[in-house]
Amino acid sequence: MEVGVRILGVVLRILNLLLAPLFWLKTRERRPLPRAPPPLLMRSATSLAAAVRTGEITSEELVTTYINHVKDVNPFLNAVVEERYRAALEDSKAVDRSIADAKKNGTLQELFEGKPLLGVPFTVKESCSLSGLSNAVGCLENAGRRATKDGEAVRLVREAGAIPLLVSNTPELCLGWETTNLLRGATNNPYDLNRTPGGSSGGEGALLACGASAFSVSSDIAGSIRIPAAFCGVFGHKPTPGIISIEGHIPTLSDENFPNFLTVGPMTRFAEDLPLMMDIMAGDNKHKMKLHEPVRMQDIRVHYMTEATKSLALINVDKNIQERIVNAAKYLKNECGAKICEEKFNELEDSVEISVSVFFTMKDIPNMLQDPTNPKVDKSLYVELIKYLFGGGTRSLQGLGFSLINRNNLFIPESRNEYYRSKAQQLRDKMTKVLGTDGVFLYPVFNGPAHAHNRVYLLASGVMYSMLHNVLGVPATAVPAGELRGLPLAIQVIAAPNQDRLCLAVAKQLEKAFGGWRPPQ
Repeated sequence: MEVGVRILGVVLRILNLLLAPLFWLKTRERRPLPRAPPPLLMRSATSLAAAVRTGEITSEELVTTYINHVKDVNPFLNAVVEERYRAALEDSKAVDRSIADAKKNGTLQELFEGKPLLGVPFTVKESCSLSGLSNAVGCLENAGRRATKDGEAVRLVREAGAIPLLVSNTPELCLGWETTNLLRGATNNPYDLNRTPGGSSGGEGALLACGASAFSVSSDIAGSIRIPAAFCGVFGHKPTPGIISIEGHIPTLSDENFPNFLTVGPMTRFAEDLPLMMDIMAGDNKHKMKLHEPVRMQDIRVHYMTEATKSLALINVDKNIQERIVNAAKYLKNECGAKICEEKFNELEDSVEISVSVFFTMKDIPNMLQDPTNPKVDKSLYVELIKYLFGGGTRSLQGLGFSLINRNNLFIPESRNEYYRSKAQQLRDKMTKVLGTDGVFLYPVFNGPAHAHNRVYLLASGVMYSMLHNVLGVPATAVPAGELRGLPLAIQVIAAPNQDRLCLAVAKQLEKAFGGWRPPQ
């Protein structure tokens, strides 16, 4: 570990210890969402699609129930940026008319071919672009900007018959692991409104967790799907890069490596929905994942690590999460017949340096200090921090923190960047070889459960457990693993590139082991 990174880590660990009583006071009384989802919304998207198909329920009934529930919970969550409820109801009525006509004409099967989600509502992370709705992505100077067309993944989901309800909150330009910005404010975690749902897909995580969304189109560039999924007790999959199109995502970079970091992917409440969503969102690339090939658990090899390193500079992984990882490995062995492998990925101890050295060498990273009125001039970071503290800032605190890291490279000498980029490639090669076509790797998503608002700055080292796998370009799934004092816990299932189906198959088994999603109580 680099000396600068070690010193910073120790400082943050000391500050976290000193400020722990303050954060304890903020969260000493858990404030769960006081609205339970209606029974209809306790079902998977797959089940709801079947119910619409058989006539058990109408699309209008389903969409209306979701809209009413979102209206009930959003005052507590602050997750919705902009909605299209009236248009969604019109869409649902059109679906019901087409189903009625198809039944009369005997063409019901033809109607549902290619439309496996016909009549089912869903929600969209604002950055993924839903035509006609806000596309500001929490950025003050972008206020009022709207998407001119659907992002490609959103388009494919709508083509499959699903009905979009709204776009949800993100950090400013998705640059943060807590969902808060100066334009829309902070989104709350439904399991405890005093805590964050994570970021940058925190709006989607919060809505899913309380049953206010059937499924989500989200994105992940440094844990942005998996961390909110973990904090909110739902499933989130970061696909292999290049499988799902990122066209239409805001922000985007011109760097040729950007598509290797950013992935668009699904968040769901039930594991059975993940393969369906991946099949739809992948479009013409679905063949690369071989999703329809069965996965035999008896053929799976399981590697696992409960933390990356014991360094004093990093905050330890919560012991309850470590126990869940060990229990998951035992379950896969004892109940599913999988084989446990003892080989570890010791290179993960350099996760912070590898992630920063590779990520922040991309060109065209948003300059959060650029003056919108004069692009050739940068604002002073320190002046902007002071303005923020006195309520006059034009950038979020997370955005300013991102600029600080971007400028100093987390105190990693520039001469060391090539060394860590080489280590990243070596680790990717090793992981690809070791996991192969039948291996998975169980690992933390973050170092603890959802924390109090604004504590992310002290717990930032926990991001290393998710961010590195964007750098490596491997698929990874956040899987709910029970609760601790009412807060969700999660583990991460990782596989070699293009082996997404292994992640999804293991996630489904672990849903049985841990009970999967449970609404806030």
